[in-house]
Amino acid sequence: MRSLRISIVCALAVAGIAVSAPAAAQAWPDKSVRIMVAFGAGGTLDTLARIVASKLSEMWKQQVVVENRPGAGGNIGSAAAAQSTPDGYTLLFGAQTLAVNVSIAPYKGFDPVRDLAPVVFVGTAQDVLMVPPNFPAKTVQELIEIAKTRPGELNYASAGPGSSGHLATVLFSELTGTRFQHVPYNSLSQGVMDIMSGRISVWIVTLGGHLGNITSGKVRALAVSGESRAEQLPNVPTFKEIGVPFVAETSWYGIFAPRGTPPAVVAKVNRDVNAVLQLADVRARGATLGYRFAGGPPERLGALLKSEIVKWAGIADKAQLAKR
Repeated sequence: MRSLRISIVCALAVAGIAVSAPAAAQAWPDKSVRIMVAFGAGGTLDTLARIVASKLSEMWKQQVVVENRPGAGGNIGSAAAAQSTPDGYTLLFGAQTLAVNVSIAPYKGFDPVRDLAPVVFVGTAQDVLMVPPNFPAKTVQELIEIAKTRPGELNYASAGPGSSGHLATVLFSELTGTRFQHVPYNSLSQGVMDIMSGRISVWIVTLGGHLGNITSGKVRALAVSGESRAEQLPNVPTFKEIGVPFVAETSWYGIFAPRGTPPAVVAKVNRDVNAVLQLADVRARGATLGYRFAGGPPERLGALLKSEIVKWAGIADKAQLAKR
């Protein structure tokens, strides 16, 4: 009889464990959720994070707060998120810098593959190659010809080493056999003023924040990345159309959680963010800002991160950007 009672108690305990994960997922979140962004407010990454956070707040009936934690090219905020309690109440809205920094700016004690659990691949941002309105090149081919006759003389802007603009231009240079002079900016507004005035010759940047300057003629767009043209710039060709194999967007975004976050919570966030990405108003605003939404299971983001680490390690080594 005693052994029967022990068996029943054990069975009930196992059953309790079996139902605890789904029950926890159903109860989660019962307080505010923090989404960390490892860069300052107002950028393409921050804007997208706030769009998603706003919709999740409505869906979860809890406040979803975006917290900006910039520094060290995204490493400080990313590492802080990874070191948070793995209960789902701290998430990271990460970007391609997670993969890039492994090669050019490794951060002691932080490994994105080891320390972060992929949750959902949110999407990409379309890149655009801009030049000043009075720049002599009217096409990418003409820009390449000028750059080859003046190697290292034409300068280009970026938000700093390892930023999407920096890496996109490095990739463009490798693909076209050109060489430009890098000018990193702490203030993107100053970079915009400088390309308008002609002090900067080239800028490959995410489309969303610069659409107004392009359509008003303050800068000239020569090409966009991706398989198809930008809806807002139907007359601007893709790099692929003009024979430059610069197809995939350099900037990508995904939500991660600290490693060890309960699988049921990861599954819920994945499911709900996928639903947010299908909302008509979110898709409409995303198209206006140049985002291209992805979605899918956590494994898709995990595979992307690993493949991007390999890709940028090769490019960084070839361009002598890798930290030795």
